[in-house]
Amino acid sequence: MGKIGVWLIGARGSVATTAVAGAAALRAGLAARTGCVTDLPDFAGAALPGLGELVFGGHDVAGTPLVKRAEQLSAAGVLPPSLPGAVAAELDAAEARLRPAPTAGGRAAVEQVIADLTEFRQGLDHVVVLNVASTEPPCPPHPAHASLSALEDHLDVLPPSALYAYAAFRAGCGFVDFTPSTGARLPALDELARATGQPYAGRDGKTGETLLRSVLAPMFAQRGLNVLAWSGTNLLGGGDGATLADPAAASSKNASKQQVLDRNLGRPVDGEVHIDYVPALGDWKTAWDHVLFEGFLGTPMTLQLTWQGCDSALAAPLVLDLARLTGKACRDGVAGPVAEFGFFFKDPVGDGPHDLASQYAALREWAHR
Repeated sequence: MGKIGVWLIGARGSVATTAVAGAAALRAGLAARTGCVTDLPDFAGAALPGLGELVFGGHDVAGTPLVKRAEQLSAAGVLPPSLPGAVAAELDAAEARLRPAPTAGGRAAVEQVIADLTEFRQGLDHVVVLNVASTEPPCPPHPAHASLSALEDHLDVLPPSALYAYAAFRAGCGFVDFTPSTGARLPALDELARATGQPYAGRDGKTGETLLRSVLAPMFAQRGLNVLAWSGTNLLGGGDGATLADPAAASSKNASKQQVLDRNLGRPVDGEVHIDYVPALGDWKTAWDHVLFEGFLGTPMTLQLTWQGCDSALAAPLVLDLARLTGKACRDGVAGPVAEFGFFFKDPVGDGPHDLASQYAALREWAHR
């Protein structure tokens, strides 16, 4: 069926490195496929590209080789101690396909990305560009965002994630945004995706606290329990925590988190999400939620929960799932937003359900369509 290229934006980051090393481990039979949605029995026979058909490349501003990054993650307890050595050849092969990220913006950046994608695509069936880079601040609206004809002369108004989406579509590649950044979420870029016949999906991977919210909020709604307030505190280490220490970047993340509650409860509720950077946590994160609700006859009650997890280990298998699913979308000629991938995201594209159970059913149906 041919090879599917996976071009990772932020290719030397923790999530990308874990995904590349994990794919190599799974191909070699060195690990179980725990956490991989597309390997569940519900997706058997869906004609998805196999992990052996995925070829990794990408951009990054950092220069640390993938093998070294894998060793660092192993020392931090994210990867098994023996894994970096066992998959060193696969990591070196991916390293040879990495390129420096553009340092300029606008048309110069687009031309560099298109050139790198064109080179990468040689011998591949399709390419999926997958953004796992740091979160950007929100993109202020601009008249050029409204139509492709206007945008063509104003590429300088696009943030990096949107420039990548533009370049991906121009290069004939699908695009997935695993971050809460702008990505392809502009009318002009939607127009370009449809015109070039490329699929896109996103945004902001749903891996921890918001995953729980997408299950618990429908529970309250379906039981007729009145949620009065829902507050959360997130403690993050690592690069993600450092990025989200910037209030502008954190506002993008918080907005996507809050939408899951509003959409599932049918209205806004009191309470906010706070994100605190704790460097000592490294690649781990802790989320604490406090839910105040009332039941029959107005009886007040609370739910408190704590979620602790390794961000890279939660996100990496979903990155592989999305690469396989978007590769299938490319092969099938799907163009424009793929709403059925909403299962993976806090703020999904298109019109689809927002509770996890319905999103899973929609994804399973799409995969077998």
